[in-house]
Amino acid sequence: MWGGRTGALSRVWGLWPTGVLGRKPLSCNAASLEGNNSPHCWNCGGPGGPLRGDGFFCPQCSALQPPDPTRDHFSLMDCNRSFRVDTVKLQHRYQQLQRLVHPDFFSQRSQTERDFSEKHSTLVNDAYKTLLAPLSRGLYLLKLHGIEIPEGTDYEMDRQFLMEIMDINEKLAEAQSEAAMKETESIVRAKLKELTDNVSRAFEQGDFEKAKEILTKMKYFSNVEEKIKLKKIPL
Repeated sequence: MWGGRTGALSRVWGLWPTGVLGRKPLSCNAASLEGNNSPHCWNCGGPGGPLRGDGFFCPQCSALQPPDPTRDHFSLMDCNRSFRVDTVKLQHRYQQLQRLVHPDFFSQRSQTERDFSEKHSTLVNDAYKTLLAPLSRGLYLLKLHGIEIPEGTDYEMDRQFLMEIMDINEKLAEAQSEAAMKETESIVRAKLKELTDNVSRAFEQGDFEKAKEILTKMKYFSNVEEKIKLKKIPL
């Protein structure tokens, strides 16, 4: 009965940097930029892999290499595998990578490189968006530890929490003024801040079951937050 009231969780969007500048070498360690497991370059047949430079290009002919399908978002974005992420550095890393692999810079290159560029750019976008938002970052970190939160987990939540969510949803539905909307929004933001702090501690302590419980609650409040955003949009 509770699932109908909460609805499906909407995606969490990040703030995307505007504009993509010219390509230039990255400043981070070459060891963190491994982007290819292939032993040979697809273009020249030379030794593949990140032997020097940024690691996305063949050191012999400079052809863009295919992405490494085994690489996780934290490695790609040069972050420690931790819930705590420096979002300023994350944004800088996103901009650096897009200067290297964005399709706009490969329009005059071979079809193979254009295809690889599309794949690299998509992976960078997904990694950035996932790690930027606390909820999606936490869910992804859990997944790397072999834990996922299936849809329809109402039965695992205590009745008091579900009643709290139902009450907030009802207040939102009844809100007819800007003041009422702001009051509900303030409550939801405070709850999300509290839960974010709690899940950070759970990850630091290695308590993944506790992190799973907290992230499940965050999904409910994030769903309410999305409803608030939609209600603000003038019809």
